[in-house]
Amino acid sequence: MTYPLTLPPLSLYIHIPWCIQKCPYCDFNSHKLTGDVPEASYVGRLLEDLRADLEWVQEREIRSIFIGGGTPSVLSAAAIQQLMDGVRATVTLSSDCEVTMEANPGTFETEKFSAFVAAGINRLSIGIQSLQKHQLQRLGRIHNPQQAKEAARHASQLPLASFNLDLMHGLPDQTVEMALDDLRQVIALNPPHISWYQLTIEPNTLFASQPPELPDDDTLWEIYQQGHKLLEAAGYHQYEVSAYAKPSHQSRHNKNYWQYGDYLGIGCGAHSKVTLPQQNKILRCEKIKHPKGYLDLTKALRYQLKEVAIDDRMFEFFMNQFRLLEPVSKHNFEQTTGLSADLASEHLRKAKSLDLVTENTQHWCLTQQGHRFLNSVLDTLLD
Repeated sequence: MTYPLTLPPLSLYIHIPWCIQKCPYCDFNSHKLTGDVPEASYVGRLLEDLRADLEWVQEREIRSIFIGGGTPSVLSAAAIQQLMDGVRATVTLSSDCEVTMEANPGTFETEKFSAFVAAGINRLSIGIQSLQKHQLQRLGRIHNPQQAKEAARHASQLPLASFNLDLMHGLPDQTVEMALDDLRQVIALNPPHISWYQLTIEPNTLFASQPPELPDDDTLWEIYQQGHKLLEAAGYHQYEVSAYAKPSHQSRHNKNYWQYGDYLGIGCGAHSKVTLPQQNKILRCEKIKHPKGYLDLTKALRYQLKEVAIDDRMFEFFMNQFRLLEPVSKHNFEQTTGLSADLASEHLRKAKSLDLVTENTQHWCLTQQGHRFLNSVLDTLLD
């Protein structure tokens, strides 16, 4: 049995590709900045990109915006103002739209970031990654521990709705105590939201070609268990695999990804996921990846456009939804995939027999073991 697709909430992702330098662990579409940022031409192209995607908005409001990279804070305040003015003139933002910008502590200037807020940014995500000088150097970060702390303190004084601090663990040669010391220092900065995630070695990175010595699985599990207790004791609630928030400070934008919502992606290499109910289709789109190609006005912006096969919708849904710790709504599954919840329950039968998933009439829910061995749960969906 199939169901009519329902339009899910819509978010907007804006990609700024330039960084001061490329980090050895980073597999994002980022490019080392040489010379000045071509702000005017890039912002103009972003807005052209957004206008080209208007057919996919389908009269929805934008509920969240995320400006990522790269390092978006390399742009001037005037460029961010021009970008946000153009976005507001093109699409309708919800009255409580969450507008996040990623920021590097090494590019943090109080006056500049105050101007970002005036332009419409109401949430910052600051990439601290570590508060150990030698680890920051190994990670290729351009800031030092003091700059990271100062950036967090400045963010707390800005009129923001919220801000996030990114912190990594499982770093080269990191002990349990070293990881927990980093975490204690970040908690002491009292951010409303902490993204605490494990370093993974991704293909096509410097770390992949020159792998550092990383903690073993037992050490990683001990770091996670003790760190989780520290965060919970400090009032942070884990709502996603690597995300902890104070009450009312969960990331709306990230949750929309994990709940299989729609999003428009503009900027080089940006991805979109769009539901077309009348055609019973879910589309994925990727934009031209390299800045030079993206800025070439003779080229079409959509580099790749493909339909998500009906047989792939279930796996995509659970791959995203199971990142969240909340129960998974069967009703939401049927609305956003067009598939029967009974069909999904049958595919989850093996995971249930292994005590990785539980089920009632309304929801599916990962067990504690299911969260720990999420890949095993997803593997059962492919059987």
